[in-house]
Amino acid sequence: MERTIRASAALTKRRYSKWLNRFAWFTAFATLLLICSGGMVTSKGVGLAVPDWPTTFGYNMFLFPVSKWIGGVLFEHTHRLIASTVGFLTIILAIWLWRVENRQTVKTLGLVAVGAVILQGILGGLRVTMLKDQIGIFHACLAQAFLGLIVLIAIVTTNFWRAESLNLTALSSQVSEKLSVLKRIAIVATTVIYVQLALGATMRHQHKDLAILDFPTANGAWIPDTSADALTRINAWRDARALSDVDAFQIWLQMTHRLVAVVIGVAVIAFCTRVLRDAGTVGALRRLSILWLALFFVQFTLGAWTIWSNKAADVATTHVAVGAIMLSFGIGAWAICSRVLQDQSL
Repeated sequence: MERTIRASAALTKRRYSKWLNRFAWFTAFATLLLICSGGMVTSKGVGLAVPDWPTTFGYNMFLFPVSKWIGGVLFEHTHRLIASTVGFLTIILAIWLWRVENRQTVKTLGLVAVGAVILQGILGGLRVTMLKDQIGIFHACLAQAFLGLIVLIAIVTTNFWRAESLNLTALSSQVSEKLSVLKRIAIVATTVIYVQLALGATMRHQHKDLAILDFPTANGAWIPDTSADALTRINAWRDARALSDVDAFQIWLQMTHRLVAVVIGVAVIAFCTRVLRDAGTVGALRRLSILWLALFFVQFTLGAWTIWSNKAADVATTHVAVGAIMLSFGIGAWAICSRVLQDQSL
């Protein structure tokens, strides 16, 4: 029996690749930079600064002269180069997984990542050539999902994931049920965060001024008036300040974004509270839950600051980046709960 345990531990150690895991985290970091770059392009409204694709003003994009990287072209061209880098990193990651991994599910995740990054590149090109904002929204949503996928690959290739200390075969039914509840909260919170990111992408890709310019109130009220008369007054006020007109849909879209933020806050607070009460001995889960809660308050502040700054590009982009990190933390919370509950599919 003891010999079997030693053999299993040796096999686990042999199959764990420190450099593969580091490379996976590096790919995740590069993907986050790509999301930041895309957010800056959208916030500054320079997505069409380069009118052709896959070339850049007729040049091979990798040979485009640095001297011409000026104005909006700098942001858009840099975004393309970062996207290409992430694509190459993802292909390398998938090949590496197939060479050293013994888990078929993890190998499949690598292939899915390659398919997703190819689709993402095509969508980015179509956004330029077809001039469709709807494609831009889908492009932004897929970017967040892709980051989540790369983060999941990074998590399941950690030594922590394979550690024998996590093989808690004697979980009582009560503890197991508490962890199952935590897992469900993590899934719900992560799903709602993704919906929130999609709402944010929809607002950004309208390429208009903020529909509501005050916070925490909305056009001076807690519940905005979107009647025909109210919209006439609001748009007259906005016209006098050279702001774009708004309609009821745009106002309620921003209000929905605010309300969903509250739902996310409740879910993250509930998760953190339950972890500290019911799963405080799982160190990774405890630390993650506290950081997740801290990130929520940072994100909420950035959301308010985005409004108060009238959607300043740097603030709005930081808001997008922290939202992506919050999504990643949600995926991490779900994954750790699954691991402790002995879900060995990964």
